[in-house]
Amino acid sequence: MPTALITGASQGLGRALAADLAADGWRLVLDARTAADLDEAAATLAPRAAEVVAIAGDVTDAGHRAELAATVGDRLDLLALNASTLGTSPLPPLAAYDLDALRMVLETNTVAPLALTQLLLPALRAARGRILAMSSDAAVAAYEGWGGYGASKAALDQLANVLAAEEPDLRVYAVDPGDMRTAMHAAAYPGEDISDRPEPATVVPALRRLAFGDLPSGRYVAADLLPEPAGERVEAVRP
Repeated sequence: MPTALITGASQGLGRALAADLAADGWRLVLDARTAADLDEAAATLAPRAAEVVAIAGDVTDAGHRAELAATVGDRLDLLALNASTLGTSPLPPLAAYDLDALRMVLETNTVAPLALTQLLLPALRAARGRILAMSSDAAVAAYEGWGGYGASKAALDQLANVLAAEEPDLRVYAVDPGDMRTAMHAAAYPGEDISDRPEPATVVPALRRLAFGDLPSGRYVAADLLPEPAGERVEAVRP
């Protein structure tokens, strides 16, 4: 059975992707920082998935990453690097950005994804697997207040770009999912109504095109991969 490891899977886009793969009967290894939220998500997904293993922890912790890799085993078909931190909220200008806070953003959004990928490369190579690194338009555009988060995602984009060149047997994607109705977006705009943003599940069809299609490694914007023709669903098979 195919196996996916999804970080940040207790809510938002990570949970939406996990629910979609569960419907296809995947084995899921799920990570999130809050055990109660992760356990609730796993219990909801378990009846449809082949297996769900929920491991709560922080991706910046080396011991937690080692536990995730050990649980995955010898083959990994899909690694979704979705766990992220926004950093300081409200978003500060770079002139006032606390450097310790910036280091934590970079550790969570850039260093930890690479560290986890390094551990999982043997399993990914065995399955000729795929990596989805969740990026942001803040990685390529200049938005006031988004300097720390955007810099971390720009670095993640380049890590994915170079990894694709170094691992030609894998498909490595950086994907910008766009604005979504998530807790992170709510924290970015405290006090504002974000109900006009689309639900994370609306982005999943774009992720399926990367997970199961024949697109080459690279950086993609989810909106450019949507919409699919009405009623069409990319099947969970690879050429």
